[in-house]
Amino acid sequence: MSARAEKIGSLLFCPHCGTLLDFPKDSEPNVTCVECSHQEPASSYEDIEVTTRSHPDAFPSPLRQKRKTQTKAHESGDKGALVDEKCPTCGNLKAYFKELQLRSADEGATIFYTCTACQHGWRVNN
Repeated sequence: MSARAEKIGSLLFCPHCGTLLDFPKDSEPNVTCVECSHQEPASSYEDIEVTTRSHPDAFPSPLRQKRKTQTKAHESGDKGALVDEKCPTCGNLKAYFKELQLRSADEGATIFYTCTACQHGWRVNN
C-alpha cells in the first residue's frame, strides 16, 4: 500500500517530500507532485469540508463601535468648567468639562464631560 497525502484542513501535502499538492484538474485521475513526481489519487480531495470564520473585528459596524464606547462615573475632585451639554444617559442639560491633549499636537484635543445630575462621564475627540 502506497503512502497517502497528509491532510491539514483543506490542504494536501505530498507524503514523500511534504510539498503542497495542487487541486486536481477536471477529469484527471491523479495529482502529480511537482517536486518528487508522487502520484496522488484525485479521490483524496473528496469529502474535504472547508469552514471559514471571520474575526468579529473584521467588519466593524456602528453598533459594535458604540458598544466599545468608554464611559466612566466620576467621583469627587476637580470637575472642570460648567457648560450646557446634554447628558446621553439621563438627558440633563448641564455638565462639567475638561479639555486634554491626548493625541499628537497636530490633532484636536479630547473633551471629557461629566453630567451634573447622574455623574455619567463621556468624551468627545475634536
